[in-house]
Amino acid sequence: MKVKEHLSKSKETLFSFEILPPLKGTSINSIYKTLDPLMEFSPPFIDVTYHREEYVYKKKKNGLLERISVRKRPGTVGICAAIMNKYHVDTVPHIICGGFSKEETENALIDLNFLGIDNVLVLRGDPIKSETYFSPDKNGHQYASELLEQVIDMNNGNYLDDELSNSSPTDFCIGVAGYPEKHFEAANMRSDIHFLKKKVKAGADYIVTQMFFDNQCYFDFVKMCRENDIDIPIIPGIKPISTLNQLKLLPHRFHLSLPNNLVDEVLKCKNNDDIRLVGIDWAKEQTRELIEFGAPCIHFYTMGKSDNVQQIVSDFK
Repeated sequence: MKVKEHLSKSKETLFSFEILPPLKGTSINSIYKTLDPLMEFSPPFIDVTYHREEYVYKKKKNGLLERISVRKRPGTVGICAAIMNKYHVDTVPHIICGGFSKEETENALIDLNFLGIDNVLVLRGDPIKSETYFSPDKNGHQYASELLEQVIDMNNGNYLDDELSNSSPTDFCIGVAGYPEKHFEAANMRSDIHFLKKKVKAGADYIVTQMFFDNQCYFDFVKMCRENDIDIPIIPGIKPISTLNQLKLLPHRFHLSLPNNLVDEVLKCKNNDDIRLVGIDWAKEQTRELIEFGAPCIHFYTMGKSDNVQQIVSDFK
């Protein structure tokens, strides 16, 4: 079933979860270990992220360095298929621009369609570590909006080979990202909303937000979207903080801010076990307010750990 159908059919706020593919060489049981405790909440869908390639340099026999592309977390398509087979729940693979040609993207979408996967979340993706700014594949997409257009073209039966006859259209439900504190490359919030609106007009079906810790950011974001005629569902994404290091890591990695009250409480803690409890309580309050606001679904970024998410959601199910 499509994400938009799950949202339209439910009269209550749903709960969905996002997982990381395991590192190469790791058993898929690590995924099951994360998801098993969460299945009691009957999630309508599970998101599976995709991490683009990284580059390493290996020394050759002649002393020269060879640049090698490495994908440390492969297998998103296979993981989605495995989750659907084991849990009978819909999956949402993330499709990114970085590291893919248009033809590779088309082939991945064909595979997903063959597997009966109805949903995709289209993203530009991050620059690789050695890049200051995002650089697309030679024959790939520069922007998520271009990737969105390719998925929509396939939904209309239009493939890259325009000589194909009687081609079967796909039927993907398409999600896009929203940024309550704006995308870090956007000039300002107004311009960020401008480009988000273009994606919606092009055919995006729903929005899932970057994580945030201040619900007012989400409330203001939804208000601004509605004022700009963006009327598709907007799913808030949240993550419970759990370690002291995340006070630096999360703002740096995700370009977000942490409320003073949350930081103050974390700094009072003696260890990460105490911080984890603070994070659970904070996320519970976020969840309560978001439900009262009428959020269609709350999307939890598990980052491979589910025990704290389980404690949060159990208060509302």
